[in-house]
Amino acid sequence: MKLSTKLMASAAAALAIFFTTNVSAQDSRKFGIGVNLGVPTSDFYNFAIGADARLQFDVSKQISIPVTTGYTHLIGKDLGNNVKVSDFGYIPLKAGVKVFFDESGSGVYGLGEVGAAFGVTNGAGTSFLYSPALGYAFSNGLDLGIKYEGLSKGSGNQNQVALRIAYGFKL
Repeated sequence: MKLSTKLMASAAAALAIFFTTNVSAQDSRKFGIGVNLGVPTSDFYNFAIGADARLQFDVSKQISIPVTTGYTHLIGKDLGNNVKVSDFGYIPLKAGVKVFFDESGSGVYGLGEVGAAFGVTNGAGTSFLYSPALGYAFSNGLDLGIKYEGLSKGSGNQNQVALRIAYGFKL
């Protein structure tokens, strides 16, 4: 079984468990939408821009399980001598753990996510995706974070450092 198939099956199973689990707290789920602006770490891309949607399941006030998807587009560089690197786009599907450092469940947090990046560029295929982040969640729903997002597939890596500006609300 291919790794991408295993990741998709695992993500689907996790979502099914989260949606069917009876949680006692009324505000145990949150939904957020965000914009990501990034600087690629390779010499082949100029800029990265993306948007995402995140469903977050609160385990406690300080610990949450986020499931994130969206779209990210890396803009290729002109290397000169009539050589232009093609743009690269992918759809991330990742899950992880978000830990707030304050007991109130807001403020500074650390986040770690893993999953798959499904390339939409011709012949891109599927890559393993990992993303550690630090951020600050305001009580009004605004969420600012800085993340490193790494894609690994064979010898080709498309990595970036990005700023995420998001708004979240309780479901």
